[in-house]
Amino acid sequence: MRYAYGLTTALLLGGATASLITGNPAGAQVAQNEASQMSRVVPRAGAPASFAELTAQLAPAVVNISTRQRVQVAQQNPFAGTPFEGLFGGRGGASPQTREAQSLGSGFIISADGYIVTNNHVITAEGRGQVESITVTMPDGVDYSAKLVGKDPESDLAVLKISASKPLPFVNFGDSRQARVGDWVIAIGNPFALGGTVTAGIVSAVYRNTGAGSGAYDRYIQTDASINRGNSGGPLFDMNGQVIGINNAIFSPTGGSVGIGFAIPAETAAPIVQKLIKGEEIERGYLGIQIQPVTEDLAASLGIPRNRGEFIQAVTPGGAGAEAGLKAGDVVIAIDGKEVTREQTLSFIVANEQPGSRVPVDIIRNGKQMRLTAKIGRRPSQEELAQQTFDPEAEQGSDELGAPQQSQDQTAAAQAIGFSSIALTPQIARQLGASEGTTGVVITAVDPSSDAGQKGLRRGDIVLSVNYDAVRAPQDVENAVRAAKSSGRDAVLVRVQRRGQPAAYVPIRLR
Repeated sequence: MRYAYGLTTALLLGGATASLITGNPAGAQVAQNEASQMSRVVPRAGAPASFAELTAQLAPAVVNISTRQRVQVAQQNPFAGTPFEGLFGGRGGASPQTREAQSLGSGFIISADGYIVTNNHVITAEGRGQVESITVTMPDGVDYSAKLVGKDPESDLAVLKISASKPLPFVNFGDSRQARVGDWVIAIGNPFALGGTVTAGIVSAVYRNTGAGSGAYDRYIQTDASINRGNSGGPLFDMNGQVIGINNAIFSPTGGSVGIGFAIPAETAAPIVQKLIKGEEIERGYLGIQIQPVTEDLAASLGIPRNRGEFIQAVTPGGAGAEAGLKAGDVVIAIDGKEVTREQTLSFIVANEQPGSRVPVDIIRNGKQMRLTAKIGRRPSQEELAQQTFDPEAEQGSDELGAPQQSQDQTAAAQAIGFSSIALTPQIARQLGASEGTTGVVITAVDPSSDAGQKGLRRGDIVLSVNYDAVRAPQDVENAVRAAKSSGRDAVLVRVQRRGQPAAYVPIRLR
């Protein structure tokens, strides 16, 4: 038994229709021209007088999802620090205890035999917990025990399966590529465990990059339809009753909806869902590089247009990017003929390339555009990536310089860049934990009001290069600053090394 979800709406075109009912041919022609002009401005779907019919058809396929978890938590010792602490589970604290926890979210049925789509974070245990059971509650209150078919943490998607004695109502994925800013949408879910709730709004942005981690799937449909806690995993519908997004997150300073909600586009979700149902491995492309957007300051230091491409901070040795010849400091502007933009990020393009394929990579290096060829690698799992980037000393840093003698003379160039420096000697390099053979200058003082100070540069940082030119003495920094100013640039690109951290490029505005 298949449920077909159609659309019945009342279009707000009454004014144009009434103006055609007249006995004056000239007036009718004028009205007809006005109606023709309106049809070019107002979308055909129009503004519905009510969402009731559409909701009645769609809501039966939207479900509530709850999990029961067993989570280990540390038990506080009320006698800690006293002679009696050993009586309560050992010195320094008690042994961990296991408590029961629950999670709550939404989902939607995509087939009559009971496949359900939701967010991975809805059915994932918190901390060191373990999910013991998943329950799906239908809008009529009937509960089903659900089985996890598959999940994909990277895209935050999961598929469940329930078995029912009769065919279930379901909805279909639509084409999110057709969504436009201003289109009407409705979100159905179960916020705050209140039961089925419907909210309406419009598409505020398509392919919004939130900047939160800039992962391979940081690309969302933004809507002002109210999305709250418990809406996660629920569907975002267009006016044809098609799922164009999966509600995933909100931006909120209060914890509640402020009209900025994000949904995973259907064009991203649908292929992953089908692979999870079939039990297929989800492979993604990978270059092995650390990147950041080309900000205004970074663009100014490089002398290139803002928001064009993405900047490479580091290249993993032996990775696909390194084998292709990519270097830290390169700006990638296109891959496989696809331009790198804020809406189409480098991570997204590469992740959707087939591992093993060879693609052209267009870059800007030292102001010159060039093309390389890369063989796309296979993206590691989230756990593997976390292990690669984990650095136990990353947050420690160091301000030790062995009390070097500072010059009281601040040259015009030093004042312009916001810091003074001295040459890096072998003795200072050892004190700073720099590897043998490191060359550069050491920052001795930073003006906190300067751009360098605002961006976190501090005494003890090693400056390796300025505008890609290696520096070995303060004079080299001054020469680079003067050259930048003479060429009309108001920023320079500084490569900085700090103890326990990889070298990073930082654009510094000149004064």
